[in-house]
Amino acid sequence: MEKLLTTIYDLIWNPLVYVTLITGSVYTIATRGVQVRHLPGMIKCLFGRADSDTGTSSFQAFAMALGGRVGVGNIAGVATAISFGGPGALFWMIATAVLTASSAFIEATLGQIYKVKSEGEYRGGIPWYIEKGLGLKWLAVAAAGVAVLCYALLIPGVQSSTIVTSMDAAFGIPTWLTGLVVVAILGLVVFGGTKRIAAFSEKVVPFMAACYVLLAIVVLIANFGEIPGVVRMVMGSAFGTDAVFGGMIGAAVSWGVRRSLYSNVAGVGEGGFAGAAASVSHPVKQGLVQSFSVYIDTLLVCTATGVMILSTGAYNILPEGRDALVENLPGVEPGAAFTQTAIDTGIPGADFGAGFVAVAIFFFAFTSLLSYFYYGVTNIVYLTGSSRGVPARIVQAVVLLSAYLGTVRSTERVWQLGDIGYGLIAWFNMIAIALLLPIALRALRDYERQMKDGLDPVFDPVKAGIKGASFWESGDAPARLSRSDSAEAVSG
Repeated sequence: MEKLLTTIYDLIWNPLVYVTLITGSVYTIATRGVQVRHLPGMIKCLFGRADSDTGTSSFQAFAMALGGRVGVGNIAGVATAISFGGPGALFWMIATAVLTASSAFIEATLGQIYKVKSEGEYRGGIPWYIEKGLGLKWLAVAAAGVAVLCYALLIPGVQSSTIVTSMDAAFGIPTWLTGLVVVAILGLVVFGGTKRIAAFSEKVVPFMAACYVLLAIVVLIANFGEIPGVVRMVMGSAFGTDAVFGGMIGAAVSWGVRRSLYSNVAGVGEGGFAGAAASVSHPVKQGLVQSFSVYIDTLLVCTATGVMILSTGAYNILPEGRDALVENLPGVEPGAAFTQTAIDTGIPGADFGAGFVAVAIFFFAFTSLLSYFYYGVTNIVYLTGSSRGVPARIVQAVVLLSAYLGTVRSTERVWQLGDIGYGLIAWFNMIAIALLLPIALRALRDYERQMKDGLDPVFDPVKAGIKGASFWESGDAPARLSRSDSAEAVSG
């Protein structure tokens, strides 16, 4: 079984690394760097209120997507990237995030364009834009089926596994007990529906991210003199000029791209699912918001983790199939332990690294698990038309079961299954958004034209020359409301 999973993993990820970089570059050129040009507008759109009581606000959709993005990949994932890819993997994580922020923009914009209103909530994402945009119902059904399988069965274990191992290391709490508590709390929150998930994420995600980054800043200030050397080491490793890590350039690119994609999931399609839930007057507004969440995830949280680990020397470099190049922490496996050690080492007299990281991981991973529930049920809604029927309840139960099973499986197997899950979804989504790029560009031009005219952009698919956007042609859509009723906060 292990050999089979490794073969599947390689088949999915070996080409996906290059596809991710190429498509991110193409989208950046095609949109003229929308992820950079509209950065001020992203922040303004972030705080726009909901245009109706049906959907979530832009900030809630942002928080829900960020809850899915900010998870153990920001702590344990960065550590494994550095360990197996060298310090240069951090550079490639950042570079990938900047490029794929354009992918996040496109998938979220498409999610908004082709969304539907179902059971009093907005739903959208990969299967909807495949069916409505490409007219390929069979492919949409396949994509939804794969997404249900991955979000319910393959992906949740990574988050729960890291929660229980970090709690055990920090507080000595048995893994089975932590697993049961996590599953019980998950059930209470999840069965409240989309708006409860959004409300929880809105409160927890910004707080936990801020606390983590603030502590990272304290560590970096305490080790400020090490930062120039860290920058040189990262750049030298990234481009093969470092004397020690120069031979790892291939691994640096590969692990940097993989862990960046796992962490911020830009291009995987999650931004389309979460972004569709928002009530906005123009799809591009939510595209900008979701693009911004990639920056928060990788450029802020992941970078803080990486620099903290490297500046304190709390890492091992273990090239695959070779002897260790650096072994500063003998016997310590790559993962959250690197970050825990970095905090204790970086702050003189500190001995709370294990506890703080365990708590941070709990909140990071818990909100990610909540997002998986939403994404899984969203795809069930596409397949069955209902979020309250037996199939949806089965998906919710399977996610809870998978979360618990993740606490008793080996860490390596759990990460491998999670990577396979994200990779499968990514292939469906990347093919779809590549084919639908012209549609997203039309929406962007429509948005920028209205902004140039001094208007609060309101989407009319007919004027934009976009077909299949049935929601926006209905009487409930913001495009049919007067401009005075649309969102007050707009992008610049």
